Amino acid sequence: MSAKACIDVHVHVIPSFYRDAVVDSERAPSISSGFPEWSPERALETMDRVGIAAAINSISQPGVHFGDDAAARHLARRCNDVMAQLIADHPRRFGAFAVLPLPDVNGACAEIDYALNRLKLDGIGLLASYGEAFISDSEFEPIFAALDRHAATVFIHPNFHPRSRGIQKNMAAFLTEFPIDTTRAVAGLLVSGVLERFPNIRFILAHAGGALPYLSWRLSLGPLIDKKYEHISPERLRSQLRRCYFEVAQASGPAVLSCLAEITSLDHVLFGADWP
Repeated sequence: MSAKACIDVHVHVIPSFYRDAVVDSERAPSISSGFPEWSPERALETMDRVGIAAAINSISQPGVHFGDDAAARHLARRCNDVMAQLIADHPRRFGAFAVLPLPDVNGACAEIDYALNRLKLDGIGLLASYGEAFISDSEFEPIFAALDRHAATVFIHPNFHPRSRGIQKNMAAFLTEFPIDTTRAVAGLLVSGVLERFPNIRFILAHAGGALPYLSWRLSLGPLIDKKYEHISPERLRSQLRRCYFEVAQASGPAVLSCLAEITSLDHVLFGADWP
């Protein structure tokens, strides 16, 4: 892929009002230095300097829900409107995956319709987990039904699960816990049959799907080891995994890519920078 053709599917926006909302909620940024500097101008300068033609913006961990459904709906709407305005201002440079006020399912379904029907955004960004729940849990089934009706593109990004906070010792979450969050969520989607029940959704998995490339063969052995998983055949599981797209931000070394090459094809591997 030439630099001029490069599309970055993993870029985050950090508007000042969003940064303030996260700080007010006492949710610390995921890196010790705090929130990185962000502005549309800095994004464009970076893209031009490194040869990125277009970038698909999204909101990162911890999302927009800090305990109040109404406040989360308002913050999600404000973030999505900002991303839509960036597209209007720079239609050839920016796209966006809308943020949802999950775990507020009703509010999220309404925001899906608004973001895709009215704002015409490129898809939806989901975090792998919300509070104690993973997106593979049954309570989120209405979300996937709505996304399937829209034939939506869905970008799955890790969160920092509360139980990971309890076991993590003296090591930054982004080193191991973030990709493991994605791994748990997508493994759940595979095992629960969500990918089969909602075939119209196109899934993009952040960071090459976490540990999924390495664990895919082990997952496929589930029905051979435990009759609980007899509804999953190794062939069906591998087929559903091949439907997914994998972006390679912080996951592009030889060891990762060699695993990835075993479970998907080159046209399902996407560029991602995880900027800023």
